[in-house]
Amino acid sequence: MTELSRAAVERILKNAGAGRVSDDAITVLTELMEEHGSFLAREAKKMSEHAGRKTVRGADIKMAAEMFK
Repeated sequence: MTELSRAAVERILKNAGAGRVSDDAITVLTELMEEHGSFLAREAKKMSEHAGRKTVRGADIKMAAEMFK
């Protein structure tokens, strides 16, 4: 079971300019977004722990994303 809704992922694809979107495209993008998001979340958690916090902040997520560009 995925965390992201198919409708939301389809909207993202259409907002990116796709006129039509296959079910397979939605499935693949959903899987990739969830994998990448989970990775960033784990890295952001490490950064908040390093800073002595239990709370993950937006800045932690941005920093994690910047590290892996």
